[in-house]
Amino acid sequence: MGTIRLTAAEATIRFLAAQRTEVGGKAVPLFGGVFAIFGHGNVAGLGPALQAAGKRLPTFRAHNEQAMAHAAIAYAKTHARRRMMACTTSIGPGATNMVTAAAVAHVNRLPVLFLPGDVFATRGPDPVLQQVEQFGDPTVSANDCFRPVSRFFDRITRPEQILSSLPAALRVLTDPAECGPATIAFPQDVQTEALDVPEDFLRPRLHRIRAPEPDARELADATTALARAKRPLVIAGGGVKYAGAEAALAAFAAAHGVPVAETQAGKGSLPWDHPRNAGAIGVTGAASANALAEAADVVLAIGTRLQDFTSGSRALFPQARLIGLNVGGFDAAKHDALPLVADAARGIAALTAALGGWQAPAAWTRRAEAATARWHATVARLTAPPKRGALPTDAQVLGAVNRAMPRAGIVVCAAGGLPGELHKLWRATDAASYHLEYGYSCMGYEIAGGLGAKLAMPEREVVVMVGDGSYLMMNSEIATSVALGAKLTIVLLDNRGFGCINRLQKGTGGAPFNNLLEDAAPAIDFAAHARSLGADAVALDGVAALEEALPRAFRAKRTTVLVVATDPQSSTQEGGAWWDVPVSAVPRDAAQRQARAAYETSRARRRTGA
Repeated sequence: MGTIRLTAAEATIRFLAAQRTEVGGKAVPLFGGVFAIFGHGNVAGLGPALQAAGKRLPTFRAHNEQAMAHAAIAYAKTHARRRMMACTTSIGPGATNMVTAAAVAHVNRLPVLFLPGDVFATRGPDPVLQQVEQFGDPTVSANDCFRPVSRFFDRITRPEQILSSLPAALRVLTDPAECGPATIAFPQDVQTEALDVPEDFLRPRLHRIRAPEPDARELADATTALARAKRPLVIAGGGVKYAGAEAALAAFAAAHGVPVAETQAGKGSLPWDHPRNAGAIGVTGAASANALAEAADVVLAIGTRLQDFTSGSRALFPQARLIGLNVGGFDAAKHDALPLVADAARGIAALTAALGGWQAPAAWTRRAEAATARWHATVARLTAPPKRGALPTDAQVLGAVNRAMPRAGIVVCAAGGLPGELHKLWRATDAASYHLEYGYSCMGYEIAGGLGAKLAMPEREVVVMVGDGSYLMMNSEIATSVALGAKLTIVLLDNRGFGCINRLQKGTGGAPFNNLLEDAAPAIDFAAHARSLGADAVALDGVAALEEALPRAFRAKRTTVLVVATDPQSSTQEGGAWWDVPVSAVPRDAAQRQARAAYETSRARRRTGA
């Protein structure tokens, strides 16, 4: 076997460019590109290597390291973890800017490869610019911040180490159970050092995502529990989408008459109008799904990590027997569930076959249908246009967007109050149409995430729903979207501050404090700001004006920002479930006493167990 003399950086980039994955039966590049912001830690090593790669591994330049990592994460999410991106930065702040995004990827089980530059492995010129010095441990650098938020972490101190480190990182990135961010810290001197690379290391490799079958004993236990159920409920999580299990889920629900509730990550697993889709589950859930959850005796949780917003802080279905169908054993056994460790599609198919002609009691199926029909009527009422002249609610704004949205459109959102409104009220048409980052609830994800979704599916209309708070935290990738021709429609809801947390503050017995900006900040001309970043932008007076502007924005070739003022005090009260936000145990007034009493009552219902 021959060898090729390359720098460590060149070998790394050529290796990444050679990776392939299978999508729709076709082999395509595993990496859609590399986001790069150069500095002294990567400009002389990875920089020339990326330039030489050209179209084989395209390089994209963003304006903020956290934002470009969000875009890379959204790209992988839109591709259901079948494709991904890498991100490289210099050492120091460029690297640590990505740590928040690494946490987003880690929590949401999404693949992204981080290649931050690092200080000199030789330590010859130490301390270099931006070097973090740990007085008692010279091996520490700023990149050690990535360790707790990476599924795989390595620091390359010799060029030969990439020959084992890169394949190990790819194993994690493409493993459905371990999937998450991989970080390879790359000292700037090592990037430029040479090694003899085996030709076989650079050959194309096809990665097929593993889809494990269920264990026969676990399948038997799950089947027995379901067959005895009188009030069964399915919770569909993101794992349904990542396994491509939407059709299997629809067939299961139809064959057995079982209603399906959806998490934030799982929303769109079934179209909103599918007869068995009971709506969103949990704290931000629909009244229909939550009522079924409270009554259910068996809950089949598919591809969800059952975080507190899904489980109502473990109080929503405390009486139910849980079955955890999940590709990861860690998630399958949560809440003392019967574990069924398997690929979602294969696990659902196995359950369907094992259950044979079993069906949920007809009365339960009819109860779910009636509850869902009532909820659909509620959604129509809440999202209808307001009276002319009234300051609209978030629900009324998203209703206008949803009605105007092309069927193949994608809505992107993240933190604040909007995800709750969207989870309850948005009518998703397919698995890709609803793109929410709510595992880490990261403000600032929205616009960058929209960019990543657009790069993944350029043929689909991408609409970003963002509040003024998140917009002010991170808006720079508007300029990137314009530069790349990755056109977005951004609907900016301006409620003058952090309206969601202001409402939570009052709901836990507190007084409004430090959230709304009415008296603390000048009015911001968001449209003018967006235009300064290269977008087309307009401030609109209400929902009627928004409805007129949306078709023009969808036809536009350039990113368009539509600004709408909204009511900071209003949110959808219908639906929802308890969320454990601790209330003062030493209440000081009537509001706090009332909030504490309600808190203790709800907490007493919480499910115990692992």
